[in-house]
Amino acid sequence: MNKAITDGLVFMPPAFAADNLGLFAKGDGVPGSTTYAGLASAAFVPADQDFAGCLEIQKTEATQKLRYMGQTPLPLGCYLRVTVRVKAVSGALPSVRVAGYAAQANGTAVAGVTTVGETVALTDYGEVVEVSAIVGAGDRGGVDLVWGTTAVYGHFGIDLTGPNGGVVRVDDIEIEDITGVFLRDLMNWVDVRDYGAKGDGVTDDTAAFAAADAAANGRRVLVSAGTYHLASSVTLESRVTFEGKVTMPVDAILSLTKDYDLPTYIDAFGGDEEMAFKKAVQSLMNGADHESLDLCGRRVSIFSPIDVAAIVPNRTSYAQRRVIRNGQLRAEDSGNWAPETVTSTATYSASNGWKLTNVTNIANIKVGSLITASGVGREVYVRAINVGAAEITLSQPLSDAVGQQVYTFTRFKFMLDFTGFERLNVFELEGIEFQCNELASGMAWPAYGTVNVVRNCVFNRPGHRGLVSIGDGCQGALIDHCQFISHEGGELSQNRQTVAIVTNANDVKIRNCRASQFRHFAVISGAQSVITGNHFFQGDPATAGVRTAGIVIALRACNTQISGNYIDNCHIEWTNEREPEPDFTGGFGFAGLSITDNVMLCSNVSTLFSFIVVKPYGSGHYVNGMNVSGNTFRAVGLVIQRGERVDTSYAQMVMNGFRGISFTGNTYHNVESGAQNPLVVKHSQNTHAQVWEIDSLKRLPFAGRAMQVDSVVTTSRPRNASNVSNYAMPYTQAEIGSNGDKVQLIWPEPMLGDVAVTMRSDK
Repeated sequence: MNKAITDGLVFMPPAFAADNLGLFAKGDGVPGSTTYAGLASAAFVPADQDFAGCLEIQKTEATQKLRYMGQTPLPLGCYLRVTVRVKAVSGALPSVRVAGYAAQANGTAVAGVTTVGETVALTDYGEVVEVSAIVGAGDRGGVDLVWGTTAVYGHFGIDLTGPNGGVVRVDDIEIEDITGVFLRDLMNWVDVRDYGAKGDGVTDDTAAFAAADAAANGRRVLVSAGTYHLASSVTLESRVTFEGKVTMPVDAILSLTKDYDLPTYIDAFGGDEEMAFKKAVQSLMNGADHESLDLCGRRVSIFSPIDVAAIVPNRTSYAQRRVIRNGQLRAEDSGNWAPETVTSTATYSASNGWKLTNVTNIANIKVGSLITASGVGREVYVRAINVGAAEITLSQPLSDAVGQQVYTFTRFKFMLDFTGFERLNVFELEGIEFQCNELASGMAWPAYGTVNVVRNCVFNRPGHRGLVSIGDGCQGALIDHCQFISHEGGELSQNRQTVAIVTNANDVKIRNCRASQFRHFAVISGAQSVITGNHFFQGDPATAGVRTAGIVIALRACNTQISGNYIDNCHIEWTNEREPEPDFTGGFGFAGLSITDNVMLCSNVSTLFSFIVVKPYGSGHYVNGMNVSGNTFRAVGLVIQRGERVDTSYAQMVMNGFRGISFTGNTYHNVESGAQNPLVVKHSQNTHAQVWEIDSLKRLPFAGRAMQVDSVVTTSRPRNASNVSNYAMPYTQAEIGSNGDKVQLIWPEPMLGDVAVTMRSDK
């Protein structure tokens, strides 16, 4: 690179001549300086045997200056060599050095920079001595005068020092562009050092980075070896190569707009993968140039939970679509992953169901903590904390905890923790493996948010939880094509503690995921959820083993679709454990659950195992709208009693209150009583009787009551005691017997024959 050629810049002062000595000053060369024109102690020598034309000077001052008064430009990134040849003629022998005046754009001197080169003594008369110095912005090896980025031009020449009285002759001042010594002409980059960067880890190099980027003009910016401290945010609009590394405060943003990917950030931060990931995410959530951060398949070692809100301290909420994709986050055994547990006394009131009040020790409780105590349902978390009021806002109401008691608050450590945000919308993770190593939990959503997406991700061996929402941050969430792998495969099902997915808000979609051997695959507390195409299995080798719920629906009026799943050695559990007063007082009851076209399989279980369990936490509840159709129920190696049942641990179900229940088109293998509703029962009456009693054989859903008869079809000739056909229509009576699970047909006279009766357990 030579600016004289490429940009037409003039660096070289004119040769000395009899008529131009007014261009050369005895001072710094600034306007108003005394020149050598007409000076008695100076003269132009037109024909010297060594120099041809030259300037002869008698030294009369302690430091005799010679400066070209023209403004020699000093572009950023450009290095100039100033060369002067001098010889002593007579008198005392002085010393000589290259010197210059560093000027800012307004002509004032740049403070604090070196303005003189190495001093060389003249030791003999007639001996030609050459002195030179290199000047430029960058603090590079070989640069004598480092003038930084504020010097715009210079006045260059020499100083004569030492004894006065001697006479010297000075050849023409030569100034040449030698940038090519530092930057080879064919290299397509600019170095930040050439624009004033120090790279000492202390000096703020922010301005130098900005200057290099501005000068790049399509070339790369090179961050050469060194440690560069950037005290404030830096945006590089050029491509960049890092040989050195940068350090930055937490709130300073590094935006690499042309090389925005994780490997470049890892290079920028000297191989510190965790810091690089944090800074890349910070840039993602503060810039408009990229919608996604590509980890490029890299594995990032994480040594402590990443509080995403803390690494983006300038934002309390975020609502622009952004994506992190294509890599692995690995939790390293650093001692930073153990859950924090706090116990506290608090008061709960059913009239204030979303709050704990009068909470002691509240300052030590963390937002996002799991709450456990008597009467607390599964997967209830601390949504918000008001220390001054001693109040905790809950992710869900408690089920039966009215009064004061001791609560335990357990804060799991998540690899990606978004709970510090007030709200997070449309944020996506795609193709990320959370390698939790039995230490960390995977990811936590904040208290509020909509349409966040987790797609094609793997939650591998989470220590406690896979994917958790501590509030409504899962509103409309899409969880698609993910895999959840437990580390508890060797534990009995009932002893497992890990949970794959926890959601609280409405409209969640969980689709085409796979989960193995967690305590629960999903705990769902919102309505309008769609759970489809998943495969989750929770078996163990125990004989007649206990099985836990694969899906927990913790809401009565759930309006939820569970369709097309492979449900292996676990069950669907439907509860009302989010109700502070769990007894039925009004509303729809257990309503709106549709379970269709699933494959359900069990083995090594008790004969009491069922695939669908409804568990009321209080009295007076009934089912009001439930569709179970097209499913395959199969037990391997044994016969189970039923495919569905009511868990009466807390209360009975009101069987005569059932409404709108459909169990149709299901297939049962090794299930003793396969439920149907409506249920068709074929009955043969072999003795004459006026009243025929027909048993449902416990094949109505939940072994329920035979509430009504839809139809009676005679399938043979009905005949009286005289063997005379009588086609009179019998009337029916429902809810017969101690369990109300039979119906009666009442004929006008004693009859025998065969009928097909369609009865229902609902009205």
